[in-house]
Parts: sequence; C-alpha cells; structure tokens
Amino acid sequence: MIKKIVVALLALLLVLACVLGFNTWRKGSRQLEVAPLAPLAVDEAGVVQRLGEAVRFRTVSSREDAKLNADQYQALQQFLVVRFPRVHAVMKREVMDNMSVLMTWQGSQASAKPIMLMAHQDVVPIAPGTEKDWAVAPFSGALKDGFIWGRGAWDNKGNLMSQLEALEALAASGFKPERTIYLFWGAHEEIGGSTDAAQIAQLLKSRGVQLDMVLDEGLLVTEGLLAGFDKPVALVGIAEKGYVSVKLSVNSSPGHSSMPPAAGSSAIAMMSSALQRIDGRQMPGAIGGVAREMFDTLAPEMKGFTRVAMSNLWLFSPLVQKQLESKASTNAMLRTTTALTIVNAGNKENVLPGRAEAVVNYRLLPGDSSQSMVERQKALVAEVVPADHFEVAALPGPQEASKVSPTDSAQYAVLSRSIREVFPESIVAPGLMIGGTDSLHLAPVSVHIFKFSPVRAKPEDLARFHGTNERIGVQNYLEAVRFYHRLLSQASKAPAQ
Repeated sequence: MIKKIVVALLALLLVLACVLGFNTWRKGSRQLEVAPLAPLAVDEAGVVQRLGEAVRFRTVSSREDAKLNADQYQALQQFLVVRFPRVHAVMKREVMDNMSVLMTWQGSQASAKPIMLMAHQDVVPIAPGTEKDWAVAPFSGALKDGFIWGRGAWDNKGNLMSQLEALEALAASGFKPERTIYLFWGAHEEIGGSTDAAQIAQLLKSRGVQLDMVLDEGLLVTEGLLAGFDKPVALVGIAEKGYVSVKLSVNSSPGHSSMPPAAGSSAIAMMSSALQRIDGRQMPGAIGGVAREMFDTLAPEMKGFTRVAMSNLWLFSPLVQKQLESKASTNAMLRTTTALTIVNAGNKENVLPGRAEAVVNYRLLPGDSSQSMVERQKALVAEVVPADHFEVAALPGPQEASKVSPTDSAQYAVLSRSIREVFPESIVAPGLMIGGTDSLHLAPVSVHIFKFSPVRAKPEDLARFHGTNERIGVQNYLEAVRFYHRLLSQASKAPAQ
C-alpha cells in the first residue's frame, strides 16, 4: 500500500514537472528582433550646454500660486526660440496663459492621425535646508563627473530638451513628417497638471483632433532594479494609477483634560481607532491587470527557478506575490494603496479637543474608483466609531485611474522597436505608472497613451528623483536625443494605403 502511494506521488510529481516545464518552454520571448542603430552623430558639447542652460531657469511651480515664476517660464521659452531656430521655423507655437506651450508641425498627409510628445517645464522646489547637501548648486546646470546636474536635469527638462534636439536635427536634415507632430510643454505638472493639460485636451477635442499616439514622461530604463536581470529593463507605462484623498472628521464633546471621558470615547481616541482600522485593512492585492502582463513579458527573459515561477503563476502566485509585497515599489503595482498622510487634533495640552481630522490618500488601480474608496473608508470607520460621531468626504480634485493602452498595437510596436534600436541590450515590457503625469488628461483624444522616459536609472538614482543631487549622465542624455530622433522619424510615418 505504501509503495503504491509513493509511486502515485512520484507520478504526480513527474506530471507536475512536465506541466511546469511545458509552460515555461511555451512562453517564448516577446521582444522584437531588431538590429541596433548606428549612433546618430550628435554635437555633444552643444546639447550638454543647452540642457545646462535650461536647468538655470527656476521654473518652480506652486499649488498656492499658479502664476509663480511666470517670468522664468517666459524666459525659458524665449531661450528655446533662440536655441532651436529650425524647430520654431517649421512648428507653430501657441502659448496658453503665458506659461504652457503647444507646438505643431503640420504633416503632409492630413488624413493620418497626429502624434504627440509631452514634457513639462516646471520643477519641484529644493527642500529648505538641503541646499548645502548638493554636490553642485541645484540650479547651476553644471557639467561634473560625466553628469549634467541640477533640478530638472532629469525631471523633466531632460525630456523636453532632448525632444527639441531631435526635432532640430530632423528639421535641419530636410525631414518632412507625414503625420502632424504635436509637442506639449506643461507648466503645472508637478502640482497635478489639471489646468493646462486638461485645457490642451479640450482644445484638441474642439478642433476634432484624435491622436494616434501620445508619449509622456514615465517609467525608465532600469538597471539592477528588478531581481534576476543582468540586462537593463525598459518599462513602458501603459496605464496610470488614479488618486483620491478622503477626509475623516471625528467629533466628541470638548472638555478639560482633568476630567476625561470613558476610555476610547474622546475625539483623538476614536480617530486613532479609525485610522488603525483603515491602515490595518489594506485593499487586497493580486498579480493581475498590468502587473500580470508585465510579468508575462518578463518571464521568458528570466533564468532558473524565477523563470519557472513567473511562467507558472497559477501555482506560484502566492509565493511571488508575497515577495512583491515586501517592497513598497512593487507592492504598489498589485493593489490600490492606502496612505495616512495628515492628522490634526487639539491645540492645548490641557484641553480635550471636540474635533479630530485626518486625510487618507488612495492611489487607485485601474478598475477601482474614487467613490468606492470613500464608501469603503466610511464602512471601516463605522466598525469602530458611532455613526453620529464621524463624517467622511472626498477632497476636491480626485482623479480616476487611466484606461489601459493596448500593447498588441502598431503604436506600442513602434515605441518598443525604437527603444530596442537605441538601447539594444534592453528588455522592453509594459508597466504601471504609480505616479501622476499630464498625459492622464489626454484620454479624451487618444487610446494609445504611453509613459516612458529614456533615462537609465540604478537603485541609487531613485532618491535623486525630486531629491538632492538630481542629475542625468551625459552619455544617457545623448541616448535620449537619439531615441526621440528615431521614434519621431518612424512614428510620424502615415500608415500604408
């Protein structure tokens, strides 16, 4: 009897091994086979100098004052007119509110849908007190140790300037696009972009424009960020999380601290219980949607057991998910995240406040809605706080998650091909953008919206994003120019008749 059980178990294991092996084998590579391009000749000294000059304009945006530093934006735009004369000779320039800019290069085939590249002029401020921590002055645009340094060198003047460098070279060569090319340079991206990006979307819609493809800043050419890869992984954002901030207000009778109410019934105590319940009941996670597509694309490029596990998520999903949830960056791909961000209560040490307030920020996966988060928070709070003692409401400005752009499309293929041609050693895969971009507002005028920046990033570089010592490598910046040159020359071709 024992022998039969052992034989049966061995047979089952053999069948399982065959199934795992077959699934692993049949998941072939999804990478486009392309020949590397010969590097485009670029005036290194000139392009580096111009990016450094652009960084010196202090185009810091402000949520409190939308017109803050308007003079710096105008000065930057005049600088661009002077430095890129050919671009401005072939493209029409429209300025909105003296800050954001729409550029149009009319294509030769009016029936072909246009394409749009996006970038933003504004930058985040330098955190007060951290100026001394910079290796160079944060708005110097200095060239040092093979890098261009300064606020905006990476986010996002690096994209803006490399797009212009590519277009200047194309215009100088006599290039004529078949599709119309649009550029949009936002002025408020770092504070939500809802003003100018949404305005541009409405303007294009009013003109009857439907864009064939939109490319905005986004995910990166990662190096050493994903375990199991000895090659760079170029992640292309095909969707973007939404967000909603939900305010919770808890009320109780105010009073003197010498005579506190029953334990757990003060405003602060009830708020504490509510926040603990909200934080302790995170939204469920799963390897689905965009995350599943990303791992399905990456699995054939992996090695050893990691490849087997990723190719057989029907069996190994719990193990893989647990590992992904252990890191904040990958956990955010699997679920709508919950973050406690603001708490206010009390103003004197011997007074029991009659009101406590808190804000919870949710970053929404495609498929979840802002209203569902409001209702969920209300239900969680009701489990620990009496209904007549609290209120829940969404703060102004919620943004729903974007739709998912298809990857089985000519638009994704031309982007993927251009990446592989300029970054030939890279693996290209779709990904989820967990931060916010201006392109979220372009959904009314395009189905194919992608979020990708041709910037190489190692683990130690991530802290520079919106942080101290922001910089971009000179050679990487030249690659960015070459990438946009190749993409524009290919994506602006009209479809074959």
